[in-house]
Amino acid sequence: MAKNRTFTMLKPDAVENGNIGAILELINTSGFIIVAMKLTQMSRKDAETFYAVHNERPFFGELVEYMTRGPIVAAVLEKDNAVEDFRTLIGATNPAEAAEGTIRKKYAASIGENAVHGSDSDENAAIEAAFHFAGRELF
Repeated sequence: MAKNRTFTMLKPDAVENGNIGAILELINTSGFIIVAMKLTQMSRKDAETFYAVHNERPFFGELVEYMTRGPIVAAVLEKDNAVEDFRTLIGATNPAEAAEGTIRKKYAASIGENAVHGSDSDENAAIEAAFHFAGRELF
């Protein structure tokens, strides 16, 4: 597979619970290279725009509230087969169903507070990275 990039966010619950370092360690030891990273906070407008694909879903309002309640860590990761490998590393959305050793199995509290976001395609990874980072912030 060709080396490519994916986007991730460590969500407010992961930041609040002090899990930034532990999650970044798992990312690094899994062979990902961090090519951009920052601690930031999404505004309501940011969250509504970023999650617009879910705006008709019943959980949309709760999702926006959750994602704006505190800081996140946004990052762009690089590795061969980055999107698929990162989706495997983060595990199932429901931490009760996530495989042992995955980020969500270790650090997520529930389906709603699931610690981390990972892009679901190469196309979305590029869109999501561009949403959070200017070109000069990517290395």
